[in-house]
Amino acid sequence: MQLGAFSISLTVKDIQKSKAFYEGLGFSDMGGSGDEGWLILKNGETVIGLFQGMFDQNMLTFNPGWNQSAQKLGEHQDIREIQKDLKAKGYTFVSEADETTSGPASFMLVDPDGNPILVDQHV
Repeated sequence: MQLGAFSISLTVKDIQKSKAFYEGLGFSDMGGSGDEGWLILKNGETVIGLFQGMFDQNMLTFNPGWNQSAQKLGEHQDIREIQKDLKAKGYTFVSEADETTSGPASFMLVDPDGNPILVDQHV
């Protein structure tokens, strides 16, 4: 099972302060808009998302079909296939991708310790 690009999505109180903090650690802008309450930053292959007012807690995020630079992969396992595999293994979902569609979709799980895991396909 290939979950795609990985990032950590951080809930922040002040997106500009957080951006300055992570830029000081060597991260640079990869995308997003601070005015809309979200930014994506990268340092080497490490990707973090800063989200103000969008999520209740930090979460792990995977993007099927993307590499760590948010570029489309030639081939990838579709999110609906991943979801079906996880359902067959007995996983419980907070939200599910519509298996009758194609293209962009997402689903969410919660690990045994309460950490949300977002699988978000953009392609």
